[in-house]
Amino acid sequence: MINFRFFQGFVTSIQDFPISVNDESEGCYKMISVEDGTGALVNFVVSPTTYFVDQAVVSVGDRVTGYYDGDAPVPLIYPPQYAALVMVKEQPHQNVKVDFFTSQLVSRDGQLQLNLSPYTQLLLTNGQPFTTNPANRNLIVIYGPSTKSIPAQTTPYRIIVWC
Repeated sequence: MINFRFFQGFVTSIQDFPISVNDESEGCYKMISVEDGTGALVNFVVSPTTYFVDQAVVSVGDRVTGYYDGDAPVPLIYPPQYAALVMVKEQPHQNVKVDFFTSQLVSRDGQLQLNLSPYTQLLLTNGQPFTTNPANRNLIVIYGPSTKSIPAQTTPYRIIVWC
């Protein structure tokens, strides 16, 4: 189970990030710098396996949320540098939650409960249909309105199952 953490802010720069001395990975990895508006800065290392919600192309100035494994080792440098697992380009009227969801479809942090409908799309990260129960898994949940209860309840538009 991944301990998903996130950082949200505006993209301040995007650069190629070399990971080895040979040229075969040149251009495959990016460093995306994000500032939250209060001066906090994070660098996300984006790899070919980083999942971009809606395959969105991110540019300088975009508001994004980057998710990373809070238990993964990181270099002790400033600004912090995390391997991005999921990147979300923020869109109006669309919310995204990345977390482990229990057998009751409640997020591990207890903040969101999912109510599935026949119209909720269940997909794998490769875009193929997911045909079993999404409970007890890491999920990327795309949803709109939710209740103001705790946990908030929503009927998601789409769920991407992180196998």
